Amino acid sequence: MDEYDDIREADDLREEAEGYEDIGALLKRLRGRVSLREAARRTGVSASYLSLIERGEKHPGVNVVRKLAELYNVDARQLLRRAGHGPQPDPYGDEAMDVERAYRFVLDDPAFRVGTRPDGPMTINAKRFIVEMYEKFTGKRLLE
Repeated sequence: MDEYDDIREADDLREEAEGYEDIGALLKRLRGRVSLREAARRTGVSASYLSLIERGEKHPGVNVVRKLAELYNVDARQLLRRAGHGPQPDPYGDEAMDVERAYRFVLDDPAFRVGTRPDGPMTINAKRFIVEMYEKFTGKRLLE
């Protein structure tokens, strides 16, 4: 038994992977009581870079996510999907168009004018996440 046993339950990971927590916060929670230095030593990823990821200042690449999934003994596919590296819906399909429409609605809402605004290209999954957070916050249903 090691320090990761208390965070390895499959049900917990499923809830985290399907939840609304951003990837940085999720990785920090998965790390638990293990120090950044120890996580860095075990993965070969610098502690400063891991810290930036956990604070949401950097987005982890596929290789980093895979290393962290192995370290935390969680399903790499779920963690990759959660980090926005999973398969994306067809950008011209009905589902993607619905997400895009809902995302534009969120951006146009004056109540959404607080905090950091998205900048640059975003995946459909990232846009869906923003719409789902908006739905949760406002109680409005934009997606079926």
